[in-house]
Amino acid sequence: MNKVLVIGALGQLGSELTLALRELYGKENVIASDLKQPEGKIAEGPFELLNAMDRGRLYEIAEKHGITQVYHLAAILSAKGESDPKLAWQLNMESLIHVLDLAKDKKLDKVYWPSSIAVFGPSTPRENTPQTTVMDPNTVYGISKLAGERWCEYYHQKYGVDVRSLRYPGLIGYKAKPGGGTTDYAVDIFYKALEEGKYECFLSKDTYLPMMYMDDAVKATIDLMESDSDKIKVRSSYNVSAISFSPAEIADQIKSQIADFEITYNPDFRQKIADSWPDSIDDSQARSDWGWKPSFDLKKMSEDILKGLSELLKK
Repeated sequence: MNKVLVIGALGQLGSELTLALRELYGKENVIASDLKQPEGKIAEGPFELLNAMDRGRLYEIAEKHGITQVYHLAAILSAKGESDPKLAWQLNMESLIHVLDLAKDKKLDKVYWPSSIAVFGPSTPRENTPQTTVMDPNTVYGISKLAGERWCEYYHQKYGVDVRSLRYPGLIGYKAKPGGGTTDYAVDIFYKALEEGKYECFLSKDTYLPMMYMDDAVKATIDLMESDSDKIKVRSSYNVSAISFSPAEIADQIKSQIADFEITYNPDFRQKIADSWPDSIDDSQARSDWGWKPSFDLKKMSEDILKGLSELLKK
């Protein structure tokens, strides 16, 4: 019997991944957790209040529910992390160590922890960034994710912890508001298009970044975790990719359905962060090891978001 704990279940990724896991394992077998009480569909299943840095509470919840798998999604993201670097480091690192220790001590079946393209930096090849390459992140978020990758591989090699990870590109969804990342413009632009008919972008029009629709991110995560352990050759974190585009290109997709939509550009401190990240990602190892393949391109994603968000905003 799988008993799954999702830490950070109310975040942009967690809110959708939790529901997908409940469909897979049964609502009663997926325990959501976060800092505040849930609303909506997440509240329809088991839930526990949890500060990810509270080691004692984590162990208590694991014992109470007989947890066999943990999806550890809680983190302070790139843009928000720069406003309080020490807190971002503390939360991102301490919480991961607690989860890895739990997996080691309680002999959990599996652990999932997300990394990010933020592990790359100014010296990393920008086009088709390889799985193994120069990594010199210049944000505290990226530094913490790179350190986290090394801890994951260490716990696997040293203690046999079955930990698995993906280096997410920018994630785009509409069912939960974004959480302070540099790629958040690609979510916010759809809200502003429908609510105001215009958007001021904090990145320049020709800033290319790797992106992924949330449906693909959830699919990639579950596909990785459901794969046989002998197929998982990378224990730091896998490159995954779907689409790369610029703010101007996503604006054109919106204009094709909302003719009078207007976009302006006013780059801020996040531009420097984006400029240190790749334009595109080589995820051939994930494709060959466990069969990763995205389902959404820019056009299909944009159409799906505008349709779904229009219905959501009417409620």
